[in-house]
This record gives sequence, C-alpha cells and structure tokens, in this order.
Amino acid sequence: MAATLQHCSFLLITTFTWMFILIIGKPPIVAGTFQPSQWTLAHATFYGDESASATMGGACGYGNLLINGYGKDTAALSSTLFNNGYACGTCYQIRCVQSSACYSNVPYTTVTATNLCPPNWAQASDNGGWCNPPRTHFDMSKPAFMKIAQWQAGIIPVMYRRVPCVRSGGIRFSFQGNGYWLLVYVMNVGGGGDIANMWVKGSGTGWISMSHNWGASYQAFATLGGQALSFKVTSYTTKETIIAWNVAPTNWGVGLTYSSNVNFI
Repeated sequence: MAATLQHCSFLLITTFTWMFILIIGKPPIVAGTFQPSQWTLAHATFYGDESASATMGGACGYGNLLINGYGKDTAALSSTLFNNGYACGTCYQIRCVQSSACYSNVPYTTVTATNLCPPNWAQASDNGGWCNPPRTHFDMSKPAFMKIAQWQAGIIPVMYRRVPCVRSGGIRFSFQGNGYWLLVYVMNVGGGGDIANMWVKGSGTGWISMSHNWGASYQAFATLGGQALSFKVTSYTTKETIIAWNVAPTNWGVGLTYSSNVNFI
C-alpha cells in the first residue's frame, strides 16, 4: 500500500512538473544544446584600427570575415583559450570591469574567436606579453574593444563567458586541396561554434574520417572527385553530431564554398 501511494505521489509530482513547464513556457534543456558558462576574469587588448582590416584572415582560416558573416566583432585568443584551434568559432560575451576606461552604460559586447594571439616571450607576461601562457587573454578587434571601453586604455580587465553562437542559415564548407586531398574550412557554426570531429562521405564511398589540420580546417586524403559530398560534424563542446547531406554536387570544385541546411543550436 505504501509503495502504491509513493508511486502515485511520484506520478502526481511528475505530472505537475510538466504542467508547470508547459504553463511558464520553459521546456527542459535539450541534450546537446550549448549553455552559457560562468563569468571569469581575464584581460583584453585590441589590434588593428577601426576598419578591422587587420583581423581579416587569421589563424582560424575564415578569410574575409565580413563576407563570411563574422563581421568586425571578433577576437584573437591567447593559446590557453585557443586550444590548438579547437576554439575557432566560439563566442564570448565580454564586459569591461575595474577600470576608469569602462563604459558604464554598456553591459557587454559579443565576439567570435577568429584568430590566435601568440605568446611574446621577449616580454614579461604582465608587461607586454599579454598572451603568454597561462594567461587567458582576448586581443579584440578595435571596433569590438571600443564598444566596452576607451581605446586609449590599451589593456583592460574584463569578465567573459562562453555563450551560444547565433548564426543565420546552415554550416558552410569552403573547399581547398586537389584531386587526392580535400581540405575543408568549416564556417558559420552555431551553438558552441566549435568542431571536434568531422567525416566526409562521397556518393560512392562510406564515411571517411577527416583529421584536424589547423584552426577551423579538416582534411581527408581521398579521391572524391565526381561525387556528391556529405559531411558529418561533431561539436567539440556539446559532443552533438549532425549530418549535412549532399552539401556539394558531383561537379564541386576547390575554391568554392557550399552551404548546408543544418546547424547546431
């Protein structure tokens, strides 16, 4: 009898919980969905000028950031954060703190990691070698820096946190290589913004594992010409895997970028 009452109580509580969720409109967190991290202290500088032209290209391999959808609000990460390129595409909210240079009316700005801020061992970590390990540091584009602080400050303490990357459209795949080697730059990744593993499938092959080259690029040593190509992508942060079927047609070519209709959230 007691066991039956306990079971009924559990069912009532469970039913009430789901009714409460439906009423307030907040469904449970879906597995694989990226959630913001805690705020953490770091420092930030900037590079380039107001045009952000110095930020184009970069270690992640995104090329022209304006054309490829990343805009001017970007940052180069110290190697501690860059994680050998696995942090490419990740998104951060950054707010200026503990400095008279901070704009008090700006809560934060959001940037995408598109570059590496390399160590400078010729300078002390607290005097010029801002990106020396183990420091966590953001070398922001000047337009992004100017949204949270007066640029004349040079360096400011900041609080930062990882946030979901909000992207329009699906993941994009930019091809390089030759007939025997396919190099793919993965762009416009939503959710965690990062990639852990990737596979390619030709219309005449099974899934072929691609190795991490550098930044946001993955490679496969295979003959894939004349085949439609699909890609399987796993998020570094959430471990979620999605498949982009038939992204590139049979007459795909290097130097071209192909868009899918799937993305992480």
